[in-house]
Amino acid sequence: MFLRSLLATLIVGTLSVATQAAELAPLKVANQKSSYKLLLEAAGELKDVPYRIEFSEFAAAAPLGEALNAGAVDVGGLGDAPYVFALGAGAPLKVISITHADGRFSTSILVPKDSPLQTAADLKGKRVVTNRGSIGHFLVIKALRDAGLKSSDVTFVNLLPTDARSALESGNADAWSTWDPYTTIAITQNGARILRKGDDLLTNHLYTAATAQAIRDKRVQLDDFVQRLDRAWAWVNQHPREYAQAQARVTGLPLEVHLASAESTDFEKVAITAPVIANLQQTANIYLEEGILNRPVDVSQGFDATFNAVRGLATQVAAIPATASEEHPQ
Repeated sequence: MFLRSLLATLIVGTLSVATQAAELAPLKVANQKSSYKLLLEAAGELKDVPYRIEFSEFAAAAPLGEALNAGAVDVGGLGDAPYVFALGAGAPLKVISITHADGRFSTSILVPKDSPLQTAADLKGKRVVTNRGSIGHFLVIKALRDAGLKSSDVTFVNLLPTDARSALESGNADAWSTWDPYTTIAITQNGARILRKGDDLLTNHLYTAATAQAIRDKRVQLDDFVQRLDRAWAWVNQHPREYAQAQARVTGLPLEVHLASAESTDFEKVAITAPVIANLQQTANIYLEEGILNRPVDVSQGFDATFNAVRGLATQVAAIPATASEEHPQ
């Protein structure tokens, strides 16, 4: 009798889990160059997911942001500057998770190995290639301000990373501001030299943003998804070679390129806090000053700190007005 009762309990429990999984709607995840899918798959976090994850592939942050804005996807990853642009376009988005990347090959301004340029101040009158509105573009602006220059002191050449690399190699550009893995490729394969790192000028944060509708209708899936991301990044810190191997299989680049980056980068989960929001507000304010945004953006509306709790982080955050952090380092 006991065994029969236990068996019945197990069957009911199994059916309950199966029913719950069937009731959960698919989570539509925007994937930029296979980043999330590759990460989660390599870390084993795509196993035993109680809902279906539907990945959509995007070549860059701009079209990914547009897809989020249109509600074609539920959640996706964006850097600081691209997220400001998405909010500026009126996208009903909220950051639900933040990961900090601390690495030797993070966003940097690169020059050819034999370039006479030595500091950001030397960029005056030069051609700098980057992608408008990208984190690379923002780094140039911050680096120029830090050197006492203005963005009008350089000529920006707006190209995607694949074309930008060629422009630097051919001499059609004096410098290239980009991010990993392009920094790693240029340094390890072409001997490029870092003119200015972004470590002290950028947060190097990756924002995971979800649509307001997904937060309302798919909270269970999103709570689970952000925890899987946190566990996956923690796994990368302990398994850089395995992660690099997974990247190489997808990108087709040499293993050494990804390994150099993975071994020198640490990933850390970050809470949504007042200082984090204020920092992004500074980015929005600078873009407004530069004429890249045509109207003020209140970024405080673009965060949901309630997701801190499921990530085991601080649960409260004060609201930050749009006028916060109006003073910027020059």
